[in-house]
Amino acid sequence: MLHPAKGQNWTKIFCTFMGMFIYNVTVNIDDSAHADWVKWMKEKHIPDVMKTGCFVDSQMLKVLFVDDTGHTYSTQYKFLEMPDIERYQKEFAPALQAEHKAIFGESYTAFRTVLQCID
Repeated sequence: MLHPAKGQNWTKIFCTFMGMFIYNVTVNIDDSAHADWVKWMKEKHIPDVMKTGCFVDSQMLKVLFVDDTGHTYSTQYKFLEMPDIERYQKEFAPALQAEHKAIFGESYTAFRTVLQCID
């Protein structure tokens, strides 16, 4: 069994020994919807994404020092194999993204990237 030494974390161990990928969703949300959006992300959307079983971990980060108006966040979902993200994008993403659009309309912009851990 693999156990992290004090000060290490599981993400680093997975990246090093098992390989890992990150599905990164960057969203800029208007001031008018900001508080509701953060609450919805934490209480509804991220848990719904994690319930798909396609990801092993997630984290939400605020992007600092951005020239855009509003607030920018990066939500990262970690997965182990490419078929995981392919399944997510085919079976789950359309409905989850439609729900996001229905609730927050034109108050946000988003872009998505898939990243590979290299160490």
